Amino acid sequence: MVPMMLLVSIVCFAVVELQPGDYVSQFLNNPDISAEQIESIRAQLSLDKGPAERYFMWIGGILSRGDFGWSFAYKRPVVDLIGERMGWTLGIAVLAILFQWLLAVPLGVYSATRPRSAGDYALTGFAFLGLSIPDFFLGILIMFGLVSAGATSVGGLFSNEFVGAPMSPAKFLDLLGHLWVPVLVIGIAGVASLMRVMRGNYLDVVGSPFVESLRARGLPEKRVRRRVLANALNPMVSLAGMQLPEVFSGTITASIVLGLPTMGPFFYEALLNGDQHLVMAFLMLIAFITQIGNLLADVALALLDPRIRIS
Repeated sequence: MVPMMLLVSIVCFAVVELQPGDYVSQFLNNPDISAEQIESIRAQLSLDKGPAERYFMWIGGILSRGDFGWSFAYKRPVVDLIGERMGWTLGIAVLAILFQWLLAVPLGVYSATRPRSAGDYALTGFAFLGLSIPDFFLGILIMFGLVSAGATSVGGLFSNEFVGAPMSPAKFLDLLGHLWVPVLVIGIAGVASLMRVMRGNYLDVVGSPFVESLRARGLPEKRVRRRVLANALNPMVSLAGMQLPEVFSGTITASIVLGLPTMGPFFYEALLNGDQHLVMAFLMLIAFITQIGNLLADVALALLDPRIRIS
């Protein structure tokens, strides 16, 4: 993981460096700021140094002090800015993954145990629909439906009267009333995808010779289905390692549409402003979460399948 993260840091820096201009470029057309002032700002932010020197300054701060740099736009440390929004981002991402699994696994098993039935065709149509609708468009449709139904507070995680107020039972209930929208919008595409994977895995396993052997030995059908389900879940667990970073990055567009206090709008604004340290830290965070997700998936797969532990 360490050499991989170092490689990712180089790629992140190179990609951000390819972006035309820098943070100071937005002041070039401002008549109130002279060319000397622009050069002074660029020197204060170390943007006048070469790319290699700026990279080693940035990566050196990370390795020595855990300092991911300074946000040019917000004039605050990047770690503080990300920490303020990380809780909501991870919370919504984890809830979306739980929503996906709680629906996808039973729906996939139901579809696989009733192939070519009306329910199977209905779920297949739902899967294609869920994969086809962009999350931001689904968010717009839900908000339009809520407004049409008479909702007075749409978007965000709290109603206007609870924004900035301390947590209370009333504020928690208001949060639950808003939280289902981003979880549904972000998770629906994952439900459709995982359900199709679960259906295919279950059908592959149920036709295996070892299943016929279990039935020939007189094993009860419930236990046979339990064995089939355990084996069908193996590829799903491997996919779970990629779900967290996918959902994490998938919250960007949905968060912008729904007005969520997550990393999505924050990252988008940083890209527009050329806030390099903030963009690079976000990309590094996605890469780190990807590796952690794969590690957890490997551990879970070993716990689920004894053959993995033996090998």
